[in-house]
Amino acid sequence: MQLFAFGINHQTAPLSVREQVVFHAETLVEALRDLVDRRPVKEAAIISTCNRTEIYCNTEEPPSAVDWMAGYHRLKPNQIEPYLYRLPQERAVKHAFRVASGLDSMVLGEPQILGQFKQAVRTAQAAGTLGLLLNKLFQRTFSVAKAVRSETDIGAATISMAAASVSLASHIYPSIAEQTVLFIGAGEMVELTATHFAAHHPRRLSFANRTLERAEQLADRFRGQPLTLNDLSSQLAAHDIVVTCTASPLPIIGKGLVERALRARKHRPMLMFDLAVPRDIEGEVGALDDVFLYTVDDLGKIAREGMDARQNAVSQAEVIIENQVTEFMHWVGNRELVPTIRALRDSGERARRHSFERALRRLAKGDDPQVVLEQLSRGLTAKLLHAPTHALAHAREEDREELARLLSRLYQLARPE
Repeated sequence: MQLFAFGINHQTAPLSVREQVVFHAETLVEALRDLVDRRPVKEAAIISTCNRTEIYCNTEEPPSAVDWMAGYHRLKPNQIEPYLYRLPQERAVKHAFRVASGLDSMVLGEPQILGQFKQAVRTAQAAGTLGLLLNKLFQRTFSVAKAVRSETDIGAATISMAAASVSLASHIYPSIAEQTVLFIGAGEMVELTATHFAAHHPRRLSFANRTLERAEQLADRFRGQPLTLNDLSSQLAAHDIVVTCTASPLPIIGKGLVERALRARKHRPMLMFDLAVPRDIEGEVGALDDVFLYTVDDLGKIAREGMDARQNAVSQAEVIIENQVTEFMHWVGNRELVPTIRALRDSGERARRHSFERALRRLAKGDDPQVVLEQLSRGLTAKLLHAPTHALAHAREEDREELARLLSRLYQLARPE
């Protein structure tokens, strides 16, 4: 078994690169099957979030899996190579444990990544690409993450992206209660951010989504106004703060749309938070006067403030993870010995069965049972010890001492002084 993980994240690649290798939820099952069907990959799971795209797999040819990811996104390998990390075996295990525990997140200790890990496992199960090795890895990963969060203060005082956006808005506007806020999308991030903004009682909340039904659900919960994406052209100007996080592969808010909204607002400033990867708002919008545009990377810098206070928890978490990595790799090592153990047991079983059948035949002839049992035990002992004694007797001089030491250990022999 060859465990291998690779990918890019917020530490190795800018947003402009990360958004090029996103796997969208609706095509993820197809992508997993394509990876396993066409490449020498036995198992695979993909984690694709706004901060990272990572592939965990069981493969004997790691380079082919890396080439597959580039080809799937119609990129040349050298376009992502400078940003890529490759993690074989033990390093892959440690990385998975750290990511799920919130130690590798843009916001230290944030809990959302664990849910994203679990969704990645469910997707891999649906695709039929999760086997013994990855299933064991992820189950252990969830156990480690739970231990880290329950035994340390890693999540204490964590500032989420949602909280960071509200904090930033409160610095730009004298009072959020006097502003109108538009949320675009209906996922977990939008719902979480809406909860933080709603606590400040804005003048109006609006929710725009591709399907009106989901927008209405959020609007009912937060006492807001439901909209569709088609309403953006007429409604964007009516909002002071815009928060967007959809799964659209292309921007849904362009520079022209924002320019028209600013003219309608008589150039009153707009604050925009683009929490999506790929981005929902064209990058050129950030260059417009009267627009304050922040991406996930911008908010990450704000959210990381105060990290020093949690460094003690990080040290505790690293100890837990190191111990669990050792245990998991011990399990992997034992799994690799299974064929040898099975062959050894089969060899012993054949010797036992042959001696037993021979004894039965002699008993059937009327031979003395005591003599038969004596010869059975002697013959079986000779067969079982033939291979090690023959190996020791014919060992090369330079190998003899090491082989003798190993045999003494295997058979728990008291070696002469």
